[in-house]
Amino acid sequence: MNILGTFTRLRSLSLLRHLSNCHDTTCLHVLSNSVTWLIYLEQGKIIYATHSVEPFDRLERHLRRLDYQLSALSTEIRVQVRLMFEADSPNLSGDSNSDKLPEQPPEYQAICWLVSQRHINPTQAAILIQEMVKEILESFSLINTGNYKLISIVNKLPVICRIDTEKILEMCEQQLRGWQTLAPYISSPYQRPYLRVPTEVLKHQLSAIHQNLATWMKGFSLRHLAVIVNQDEVEMARQLYQYISSGEIVLHEPDPPFDKLPLITPDENQTPNYVTEIVNNQLGSSASSLNSTSNGTVTQRLAGSSNVIIPNTRQLYQDQQTVSQPVSKESAIAKPPSNTSAPATNRKVYKIVSVDDSPTVLREISRFLEHENFSVVTINDPVKAVMSIIRNKPDLILLDLNMDGIDGYELCKIIRNNSMFKKTPIVMVTGNKGLVDKVKARLVGASGYLTKPFTQADLLKMVFMHLT
Repeated sequence: MNILGTFTRLRSLSLLRHLSNCHDTTCLHVLSNSVTWLIYLEQGKIIYATHSVEPFDRLERHLRRLDYQLSALSTEIRVQVRLMFEADSPNLSGDSNSDKLPEQPPEYQAICWLVSQRHINPTQAAILIQEMVKEILESFSLINTGNYKLISIVNKLPVICRIDTEKILEMCEQQLRGWQTLAPYISSPYQRPYLRVPTEVLKHQLSAIHQNLATWMKGFSLRHLAVIVNQDEVEMARQLYQYISSGEIVLHEPDPPFDKLPLITPDENQTPNYVTEIVNNQLGSSASSLNSTSNGTVTQRLAGSSNVIIPNTRQLYQDQQTVSQPVSKESAIAKPPSNTSAPATNRKVYKIVSVDDSPTVLREISRFLEHENFSVVTINDPVKAVMSIIRNKPDLILLDLNMDGIDGYELCKIIRNNSMFKKTPIVMVTGNKGLVDKVKARLVGASGYLTKPFTQADLLKMVFMHLT
């Protein structure tokens, strides 16, 4: 039987801790400010957690974090995941009295698929889940008021890992205290920094943080920027703080729907490392015994079980060394990386071809991208598009779906049949939002789907997904 209730300020964590201490197996469903949180527990430990604000954006960001440790996780795989599972993604938000909730969140299904196809191993999946759950619980802990209910899940999630609830909450509180030191100027990781006056002096100063940081600072949130430049988000925000407080960098409020998430408030708890147990299941090979790591955290097989303890994964994500060798079938974890950043390289000028029979759309796309130092070729005659694309050999193709003479599906299929463009990202641009259109786009080989109307930030995020 489902249990309903309401909590007020500071009670969200108390509720979760109570469920954990009672060793409950349930799904905690919380609704606050039109955002839904789902936290899946098994015997008091967290199996997974999600909320309704852009779950696949969250998965994409954390896959990119993991990709710094994995050379095998290509852009094509990440795009394939979104095309396969995001199209079927249900809307989690709505009435808290609704019983129509996903028993398997689509992004969790995507993670299970990555394991089953051996793109990542179970321990790497556990690292991914840990970081995603931590991000969810950070926002969950900031809820002032909300409605909740406990739901019995008939078809339980395939369990990849079990996360110690108390210790990951302490880790979240430590991260939130880091954000709180940046108040009152920064109140959300989804605030978007812009240069007030992009002087050469300021750009040079920002290059000390990352050589291309000023270039990307035009619509991305602090959280997204941190992924792009491969830095810890709190540390990057701390380095930007002096420019924000002085007014040289202006913070715009979060874009919808991120503006629905609660703002950061102070917390005062201390945080030890937390542990996650890998579960021996049929999604992939079980993890093998581990040795002491370079940061002093001891990892070992637990006596009498197939579970392992994973070292503090904040260190794994904060540092930036890429795993040099493929992870073997019996590997349990990527090597803890060193504290050295990847060497700076000169930025490549990417060529992008945009095909659309609307001159207005082509002008807007050119304006959005040419200001960011991309080379843009526009084509307004879809019949002549193929020969022009062959001549220009673009790094990415933007393809309008509805054009006179030939539709985008057919044109995409023709382009894909040319061996020269087998791996070139092709993004369909359309005003249609239907599931059928996304499925058809996937079938003809499209790499992504951009819905009109879109902002410069939307376009840059899509470009970033495929080219950086």
